[in-house]
Amino acid sequence: MTSSPAPSSPLALPGTLVLAGAGKMGGAMLRGWLEAGADASLITVIDPKPSDELQALAAKKGFSVRPDADGVRDAAVLVLAVKPQMLAEAAHTLAPVMASSPLVVSILAGKTVGDLSGALGAAPIVRSMPNTPSAVGRGITAGFAGPGVSPAQVALTTSLLQAVGEVVWLDDEELMDAVTAVSGSGPAYVFWLTECMAAAGEKLGLPAELAASLARATVSGAGELMHQASDTPATLRQNVTSPGGTTAAALEVLMAEGGLAPLMAAAMTAARDRAREL
Repeated sequence: MTSSPAPSSPLALPGTLVLAGAGKMGGAMLRGWLEAGADASLITVIDPKPSDELQALAAKKGFSVRPDADGVRDAAVLVLAVKPQMLAEAAHTLAPVMASSPLVVSILAGKTVGDLSGALGAAPIVRSMPNTPSAVGRGITAGFAGPGVSPAQVALTTSLLQAVGEVVWLDDEELMDAVTAVSGSGPAYVFWLTECMAAAGEKLGLPAELAASLARATVSGAGELMHQASDTPATLRQNVTSPGGTTAAALEVLMAEGGLAPLMAAAMTAARDRAREL
């Protein structure tokens, strides 16, 4: 596995970039490209039911929004951001885009390079898995380059994905479902942890609004500390844990044989298995 440094220059597109699907993740990537300095006139968004927000952004920034791929020609890149279940339908409607054999960058969970190739036809394909913190530029995306993807196309994909956060590259596609379980679905685990902390605080007698504020600020603050610190999470945990203190008492429960570790392992195994089913 390899990682890539953050970009330092405006995002350069090699030609027309087609974004199929502008939902939460596709929309986050679009905004990241625009903020990274990409030429909006080279971006075409295909969305049969574009939101008012998307249409307003298009009018402001200058990219085009189309309900389908009719008339789209000479695409250099296709970023596939539809729901995994819609792959077959999307492949049919994207036939005009595929006529130019663009680089395909997919963010469809569970869909392998083989699945994508079978649906879209012969093309260089990169399979990737971003996560929702991409919406604030703090995502992390794992990528896998399929057969025929050139070093230049890997570099291009890296620049596209870095617009919303960090990028790591996998040498083994089999690891992608595990990545989905850890980082793709991972933000939801953190949000649920925050909900649980707030609910527990309320049971301890705190007003609901105060418990929620304390839990949210604590989780987001701890995440930012982890982001900025060079110490490992284990070291950061140890730093805040005084022997015999309150944190130690809580961790004794969380780190017990039936505590958080086996529960997280079971949860992420379920997520990995579901990704394979998709």
